[in-house]
Amino acid sequence: MILDKPALRAKLRAARDRFGSESSSAILAPGAFVERLRPGAIVATYCPVGSEADPTQLAAAAAALGCPLALPFVVDRAAPIRFLAWVLGQPLVAGPFSLRQPDASSPEVAPDVILTPLVGFDRRLNRLGQGAGHYDRAFARYEAAWRVGVAWSVQEVPAIPADIWDVPLHAIITEEGMLWHTEK
Repeated sequence: MILDKPALRAKLRAARDRFGSESSSAILAPGAFVERLRPGAIVATYCPVGSEADPTQLAAAAAALGCPLALPFVVDRAAPIRFLAWVLGQPLVAGPFSLRQPDASSPEVAPDVILTPLVGFDRRLNRLGQGAGHYDRAFARYEAAWRVGVAWSVQEVPAIPADIWDVPLHAIITEEGMLWHTEK
């Protein structure tokens, strides 16, 4: 097991890149995910960068059920992430770190569900992110939100080294299905 987060990130990014380039699998919306959604619940999704797993089908399922969508808005590495209202297909602007995000004038919303990209995960629902802490800070700010990681199955490892500020997920969805704890 690799305990050094930068080394683990490098290994998992390489696996994700290989899988993403060789796979035509899509992340579909599992029934357990759809059943959890309620009309009016705000679902924060994201636009994948590089070989990140694409949550488009999850966002589409949420929108079809009457859930308003939001996307992360990032200013820089230090500033907290904000979630801005967004509608599928609405134009996006370039942001830092190759992100595509809503225009800064879009209204800020408080998500009920946060779909999050990740670099790696384990069966205890620990998440290894990019390292800037954007999502961990968002999880702390929106404590009641259902935290759902979206990843490829090759990003699973036996254990993710967790720091005191790391916030575990409630569920992880891959091309193989959904791993989750039944309690919120």
